[in-house]
Order: sequence, then structure tokens, then C-alpha cells
Amino acid sequence: MLQVARLAPTQLGESRELVVAFLRERVNPDGGFQDRAGESDLYYTVFGLDALVALQEDLPVEQTGSFLDRFGDGEGLDFVHVACLARGWAALRRMPDARTVDRLISRIEACRSSDGGYAPTPGAAVGTSYAAVLAMGAYEDVGRELPARERLLRSLSAVRAADGSYGNSPGMATGLTTTTAAAVMVMHRLGVAADRDVGMWLLDRCHARGGFFASPTTPVPDLLSTATALHALSALHVPTGGLVEPCLDFVDSLWTNRGGFFGTWADDAADCEYTYYALLTLGHLSVAAV
Repeated sequence: MLQVARLAPTQLGESRELVVAFLRERVNPDGGFQDRAGESDLYYTVFGLDALVALQEDLPVEQTGSFLDRFGDGEGLDFVHVACLARGWAALRRMPDARTVDRLISRIEACRSSDGGYAPTPGAAVGTSYAAVLAMGAYEDVGRELPARERLLRSLSAVRAADGSYGNSPGMATGLTTTTAAAVMVMHRLGVAADRDVGMWLLDRCHARGGFFASPTTPVPDLLSTATALHALSALHVPTGGLVEPCLDFVDSLWTNRGGFFGTWADDAADCEYTYYALLTLGHLSVAAV
């Protein structure tokens, strides 16, 4: 994702410096990036770091490194935040000792589901594609080999919805854009191509005015769905050149003169997460426009 997000400045133009300033203003004195309440948060810190990396800006290595050190090997963190801790280390290129990494990986493996996938909590019977992406990312971030890959791939079939998309649980009539994109990316990273029908389902989620809906029944598009859909469509080699102009208009409609981005038209707060997804979206649109 970061490789593509680095192309965002092509579309940002002179607004790039405003985005950089917005991100730097989100760093609290303790080195953590702010959540929507202004508190330092590990989840938002990952997006802040990755957004600065995408813009090829210097990172607050010492400051944010001290913030990450507070979490040790991830004891007491939930699955998502353990994965965020691994991502934060990788972004800062400041990996802890092997024993600490071993403990973090053990926390990821504790959430391996009975079907061979990964779930947000231990003891689950069925995994989710979102958890699978996080687990895969954590292993890559700490330089470890993901175990039992075939079992992980097989687990995805359990959450495939009746319409060919992917959801969060078995037996769904239709899935979500984000979980479908996550399944595509897991398969792509493991060298297995998703069938083209998945790409067509994702294309059908695009709003005529740009942006992607989270599901067939969602009333407005959002940046998370847009970024992840474009990322998955790229992996599927589905042409998206015809989406460039409306999607650029959509991203522009979420821009604030403070330098950040809203998540949807109904949003009233910009944050690091959606600003990163705006950069990822712009990166993919830069590629599609060529």
C-alpha cells in the first residue's frame, strides 16, 4: 500500500505541505498521534506514520519510538492493536529484540481460528478477512514467515457471501467492500488470484459521482471503502481509468483547508486514518490516469 500511496503528491500539488502540517500537528508531546478526541492512540499513530512515509517526510523517530516502547511486547493489547504495534515498529524501522517479537507473534497466533484463519478474539471458530490481512501484515512487518498459509486460504471460503463478495461471518447474502478487498489482498499476497467476479462486484460499488460504497445498501461512499476497493482492483488488474475523474472529485470534496480529509460527506472531523486513505486513493488514481 505504501508504495502506491507515495504517488499521492502527484495529485496533491501545492496542497502537499498542508497535509504534512496537518499530520505533524496530530503528534502529541508523548509521541503518539491523536485520535478524534485528541488523545494519543496506537491505532491512529500507525496511520499518521504511514501517511508521513507516503509523503516521504521525516518521521518523529525518537518521540514516537518512546510512545511505542510503552506497549512492550503487546501484553494487554487486543488483536488489532498488537498488529498496529508491529506496524509502528516497521514504520520507524526500529525493531525490538527477537524475544519481544516472539511474544508479539504469539499474541497474533493466539487469535488463530479453528478453520485456520484469524479472528479479532481468541477461540473463534471462523476467521475474518480483515483479521487475516492484519495478521499477514504483522508477520511481514517483523520479518517472520506466516505459518499454515494453505489453511488461511481455505478459511476465506467460509465467509464468502451468496453474491460472491466476502463478509465477516458465514452465510451472508452480501458482504462489504472492505472485507471483500481484504480477501482479495490476502489471496494476492499468497499468490492466488481471486476470480474476476469479485472485481466486478467491487466495481459495482462505485458511486456515479465518485467514491465507493461500503455495501450495496450504504447511502453514501466513504474514503476507506474507496481506497481499499481501488487497491484490490489494482491487484485484480481490473482497469479503473474511467473512475479517475469522478473519484478525484470525490476525494477533493472531502478535503479540508486544514490539510486533513473527512471520511464521508457526513463527517465533521478530519483525522490521520482518513488522511492516509486519501493518500492511498490518490496514489491509485495517479497510476490509473497514466
